[in-house]
Amino acid sequence: MAHLIAISRRWAHMPAIARIGVVYVLARVVTTGLLGAAARLSGAGSRFGPDATIADFVVGWDAQWYWLVAWEGYPSMLPVTVSGQVAENAWAFMPVYAYASQTLGVPFGSWGVGAMLLSLLAGFGACVMLHRLLRGRIGESAAMWAVTFFAWGPLSAMFQVGYAESLFLLLLLVALDLVARRRYGWLYLVLPVLAFTRPGILAFALFLGLIGIWRWLRRREDGLAPAEVAHIIALGALTTITGFSWQIIAGVVTGDPGAYLATELSWRRNWGVAERGFIPVDGWVQGARFWFVQWGLPADLGFVALLLLVIGAAAALFIRPVRRLGVDLRLWSASYLIYLLAVFFPQSSTFRLLMPLTPLWGAVAVPRSRVYRVAVLLLCVIGQWLWIYPVYALGSAFWQVP
Repeated sequence: MAHLIAISRRWAHMPAIARIGVVYVLARVVTTGLLGAAARLSGAGSRFGPDATIADFVVGWDAQWYWLVAWEGYPSMLPVTVSGQVAENAWAFMPVYAYASQTLGVPFGSWGVGAMLLSLLAGFGACVMLHRLLRGRIGESAAMWAVTFFAWGPLSAMFQVGYAESLFLLLLLVALDLVARRRYGWLYLVLPVLAFTRPGILAFALFLGLIGIWRWLRRREDGLAPAEVAHIIALGALTTITGFSWQIIAGVVTGDPGAYLATELSWRRNWGVAERGFIPVDGWVQGARFWFVQWGLPADLGFVALLLLVIGAAAALFIRPVRRLGVDLRLWSASYLIYLLAVFFPQSSTFRLLMPLTPLWGAVAVPRSRVYRVAVLLLCVIGQWLWIYPVYALGSAFWQVP
């Protein structure tokens, strides 16, 4: 017992970044083991075939598109299907992660190695920033547990494959921390990079607008200097402009003003959903009908479920553990959920697209019961396996696409 107490004391006195490093490295060892097991179990019916390796996983699925961007750039002519509709193409993938991975991979002669290193380093940086963002709100212990749940979470394999999520999360958490600390100057550098890493910057534009309204309403209790007002407005304009700029760039390069939206909708077409142009929220309405019909249930029941889901998500932002995170993180969560509701079609990659809600791990970590926290950690590891093997490694059915 004395030995355990001594270890606990040494752990408590370690610098936070060292403790985060230990947690992160152990998590990556476990994830590597799960990826290795999934590779060994991969068979002829899997996405990667019977001779799959972890290296194959690193450059699988969306990583192939980022690799294509790095090596071939973006098409000046949109590819079309036999029916004349725009086919899946590289315009759906932003350039920052693709080219940063290419740069890191130069010494190794491998884009995949660069992508893996970038994801690993960005994942660690995201853990550090999450701890920085939460420790003053929920306390040191809960903040470390939030980092642990995040590092070991069901989608944490993203830190070891060629997806842009880890880099996006690092930049997002940096941006949220800068807003919280009112260090607006650095945001002019961070937000444009965030905008061209993966879609989602328009959610940050909404977040800035809501933060500006909140600060204005509380200006008597929490002073709001004219310079802050100017920064919030300017940054809101910047995020809005950069949020739509990729559509403009795609339109200019291809000569088709609707190139980007047509590209994004080409993925939705694979689900057998009628394409009728982009209409906000329509993806969820179509998805409610699609999934309930797939499950053999009445389509109208899907619409009821969608309404209940929206109400439940909104209500969750008002429960006590979430309120402890602060108004700003709740407004970010609301903004991102509204963004998803407006633009997304619910499918198997929904869980991955929820990763920008990472600050909510702080609410999960608030309860202090050791049994509870260990149970959550075990569920995280189980969730990793359920995502790594049936979804990422096998991917043999339409509902398993990561």
